[in-house]
Amino acid sequence: MDLSTIIAKRPTKTVYKDGNSVIKMMDESHSASDVLNEALNLSIVYETGFKVPNLIEVVKHEGKWAIVTEYVEGQTIAELIAEHPAKTDEYFSRFLDVQLEMHAYSAERLRHLTDKLQNEISKSGLDASTRYELHIRLNGITRHNKLCHGDFVPENVVITPSGEACVLDWAHATQGNASADAARTYLRFMLAGKDAYAEKYIGLFCKKSDTARQYVQKWMSVVAVSQLAKETPEERELLMKWVNVAEYQ
Repeated sequence: MDLSTIIAKRPTKTVYKDGNSVIKMMDESHSASDVLNEALNLSIVYETGFKVPNLIEVVKHEGKWAIVTEYVEGQTIAELIAEHPAKTDEYFSRFLDVQLEMHAYSAERLRHLTDKLQNEISKSGLDASTRYELHIRLNGITRHNKLCHGDFVPENVVITPSGEACVLDWAHATQGNASADAARTYLRFMLAGKDAYAEKYIGLFCKKSDTARQYVQKWMSVVAVSQLAKETPEERELLMKWVNVAEYQ
């Protein structure tokens, strides 16, 4: 296992390139069940036919778990936007097309998003009244079974030299409502301080999917609770503003 070439580094994981393979090395905060669940998610999605990296193996190296997948040559949409800012609208349009293609798939073996969110609300540590309101709100939204990524951001979409898109990082994959997946992407842009991108994204999603913005906004409070579970102190104030509103405007 060659760990000399780092291609990405995150607070709890480091990604290496080893020949035609990618090694995602987790830190000690990742349990065996977390890592194996991500590998299972990836395998389930791969079997749908949607373009994702093929799983090679799950290994333990010097006490740390790692997921090894095929290397997908290309650039992420985030990298393409950074290199060619004049083409931002073009790349955002492609980003949305990939997400909508993904939502056309179903993966019945994945956990349902609504069940995941209900559990996260219960364990959120929020007061009982807020938890009750969020549970009721979530129960009132129709359950769908579309393939949802859970962290669909430009950094996770690779465009290959042939122009094909491949989506990475399936740790949070579920089956559920596409608008919840969109709400999550919108939230990620906002938390990153990219308000203009957030507005560009939500406008394109609603236009391309023919979805009312109000419907996507219904998901904001429960999706914010999910993000609270990451316990990132600098995000909490903004997330609580979404959680505490009676109806996100």
